[in-house]
Amino acid sequence: MSDWYYAEGNQQRRGPLPETDLAELFRSGRIGLDTWVWREGLPQWRPLSEFARELGLSVAAAPPPLPLPPTMPGQAAAPAPATPKRGLSGCMIALIIVAACSVPAIAILAAIALPAYQDYTLRAKVAGALTEAAPLKVAAAEFRARDGRCPDNGDAGFGPAESYATAQVASIRLGEFEDGKCGMELRLRGTGSDRLDGKAVWFELDANAGRWTCTSEIENRYLPRACRG
Repeated sequence: MSDWYYAEGNQQRRGPLPETDLAELFRSGRIGLDTWVWREGLPQWRPLSEFARELGLSVAAAPPPLPLPPTMPGQAAAPAPATPKRGLSGCMIALIIVAACSVPAIAILAAIALPAYQDYTLRAKVAGALTEAAPLKVAAAEFRARDGRCPDNGDAGFGPAESYATAQVASIRLGEFEDGKCGMELRLRGTGSDRLDGKAVWFELDANAGRWTCTSEIENRYLPRACRG
C-alpha cells in the first residue's frame, strides 16, 4: 500500500499519509477531485479524480443517454422512449402494506428497525468526528520527521486541545504514549448517547512505517473497521 501526498489548496504539499487517510480527507470535504496528488511510481502530480476507483471514492455519475436504433431508408425515426407514468413507488406500496398489517406486526417491525437505525446514526457521528483528526495526523507526522520528537499541543502550529472542538469533538490532545510513539487522543461529545459522549479514541503513529493505528474505549459496533479491536 503506497503513501500519498496532496497539495493543500493546490499549493502547499502535505504528506506522507496512507490511502485511508487520503480517502477520509475527501469524504470530509477537505480535499476535492481537483486536488493534486502524488505517490511513488507516478511521473508527476495528477488530480485526485484519476485515482477515485483505486482509492474506492464514491463519485456520482449520470448514465449516458440510450442509443436509438438506426433508421432504414424510407423508415420513420424510432420514437423517443416514453416518459414513465407517475405511480406509486415501491416505498409507497410497502407503506400501504405495512399500514394494512396488524398493530402487533408493526410493533415488531419497529422494534427491529429502530435499534438498527440508531446504531447507524451513531456510527455516522463517530466517523464524522474522526475525520477531524485527519489533518492533524499529517501535521504531526511531518513534525516528527522534521524535529525528531512528538509534537505537543503547545508547539508551533498546534493549538490547545480544546481549540479543535467541534459539534461532536470535545478535544484533541497530542503527545507521546508510554511506548514512545507519537499519538493523539480525541474525545467525543454532542452525539446524544452516553455510550459515546466523553469516550476517547486514540491514534498512534508508527514513524518507521509512516502509518497510524486506531484504538478506542467505544464499543466496536459504533467504530469504523480500522478502529475495532
